[in-house]
Amino acid sequence: MRAAVVDALGSGFVVRDVDIDGPQGREVLVEVRASGLCHTDLTFATHAFAGCPPPVVLGHELAGVVTAVGPHAASFSAGDHVVGCLVQWCGTCPACLDGRAYQCANPGATLRDPAKDGPRLSRAGLPVTQGMGLGAFAQQALVHENQLTAVPRRLPFAPAALLGCGVLTGAGSVLNGARVRAGETVAVIGAGGVGLNAVAAARLAGASRVVAVDVQDGTLRRARQFGATDVVNSAAVDAVAAVRELTGGGVRHAFDVVGVAATTEQALRMTARGGGVYIVGLAGSGGELKLSLPRLLLEQKSIQGLIMGSGNPRRDIPRYADLYLQGRLDLDGLVSRRISLDTIDAGYAAARDPEVARVVITSF
Repeated sequence: MRAAVVDALGSGFVVRDVDIDGPQGREVLVEVRASGLCHTDLTFATHAFAGCPPPVVLGHELAGVVTAVGPHAASFSAGDHVVGCLVQWCGTCPACLDGRAYQCANPGATLRDPAKDGPRLSRAGLPVTQGMGLGAFAQQALVHENQLTAVPRRLPFAPAALLGCGVLTGAGSVLNGARVRAGETVAVIGAGGVGLNAVAAARLAGASRVVAVDVQDGTLRRARQFGATDVVNSAAVDAVAAVRELTGGGVRHAFDVVGVAATTEQALRMTARGGGVYIVGLAGSGGELKLSLPRLLLEQKSIQGLIMGSGNPRRDIPRYADLYLQGRLDLDGLVSRRISLDTIDAGYAAARDPEVARVVITSF
């Protein structure tokens, strides 16, 4: 099959012929119809991470059609339309049994033991790493069934691909993590793909004010289309002062989708007494946040890190798909450009444009 391979860190994505094995155990073979370009994959393509050495096939925002299943796979049949998710969950640990798949204690249960079962992907007889258990920058993906969720067949593939990462993370942070309620106020710092989903979910939850904060006017215009009642360009004004003025003293919930110390500090300062700060994004490693413990105590604020929107993929992805089909959640507006497998590097370059929300591979 054709797959975009990263042969060495920073070398870019090169389409090559890669061999893919047949499904074993609980594995499912999927014909990939759409694959979103998430910045996480670009980070893995340029920086060393344990468990993901090159050569590697990346891509984790997957939508496609099941073509074959392993002998022990019980959740899918050939012809099912599915969405992939990078949440790897075993289904048997205490966290999974409690519905917290995103905190699974044994995510490796979704992967093969290459020494015993052979690699899922190979080239010229040598193993090729499958990024995050998905490897969706390819014509096919061989995935453990726990990393897949069935979706309605009438759901278009391009927007469906975004459900398993950007939508699950952004919307889930609001609905599952913060549990925003009707009438509450929200600020979202960083109005990219994940931030737009947080904005949309806050409006769905009935938030009275949803303030989007970003440094790009083009991004903020799109945030209004997704439901922001107010926008603040933090490159032009004091974002904290602006948000506190707009909301009469600060918001109940502030989501930092950027993930640097400066933006988390902004989020803390723009929340009202008793408010919550949620760290959703992580722009880089090694960031440190200085806190005044007396101030944190007296202002009764909380800080929480959220992974994958505290999502249960099998529960949440179908919910978001239904909201889209009902016309209540805009996924089409997230798909700014459609590209071919051969143009991933150009696609990531295009994604730097503030007018572009998400780039999706639809031609393989």
